[in-house]
Amino acid sequence: MFTGLIRELATVSSYANETLKLKSEYKPGIGDSIAINGACLTVTAVNSPYFEVELSKESRDILAMENYKGLVHMEPAMQFGDRIEGHMVQGHVDCIATVKDIKKSENAWDVFIEIPQEFIVYMMPKGSIAVDGISLTINDISKNIVRLTIIKHTMKETLFGDYTVGRRINIETDMFARYIHNMLDAKKTAGPTWQDIDSQHARY
Repeated sequence: MFTGLIRELATVSSYANETLKLKSEYKPGIGDSIAINGACLTVTAVNSPYFEVELSKESRDILAMENYKGLVHMEPAMQFGDRIEGHMVQGHVDCIATVKDIKKSENAWDVFIEIPQEFIVYMMPKGSIAVDGISLTINDISKNIVRLTIIKHTMKETLFGDYTVGRRINIETDMFARYIHNMLDAKKTAGPTWQDIDSQHARY
């Protein structure tokens, strides 16, 4: 589990045989969960200041793999007792979205992102979204376009300052929105059993 607050911009050293080698100041341990551009991956090797993670076919099929080079967002998994200053992020990327427009607005930037239509149902104005692992708030939605406002601090401390129109990005929808939608959708049919509810709770 993560918070969507980027700890560091790590550097991709190499990508070969489905293994991503990264360089960072943070020193993970083998078996640790770590989010790279929002995707929860497992550390398979450590040779400080480098560490490696393996990307399964499932991961490669859902991620914007062209962005796994140069600098990438990195966040270690939460520990018990950590403050939650973003929102609860699982590191389970739902889809790839596309940056459609970027507009300067006083001391911030409005970024417009096109979301695949089937995932809009999990979004609402002032709700949460994770973009390449960054916890952000949705300002408003028009059809399948969401508008985010990015402040100077986020532009400076993340890769948002390098984003351009047409860039593909990893999106994770709010897990509580998914949970509620799935429960209501099930209720429209046969309705959830207590076993279903217990099972859903166990996932979180």
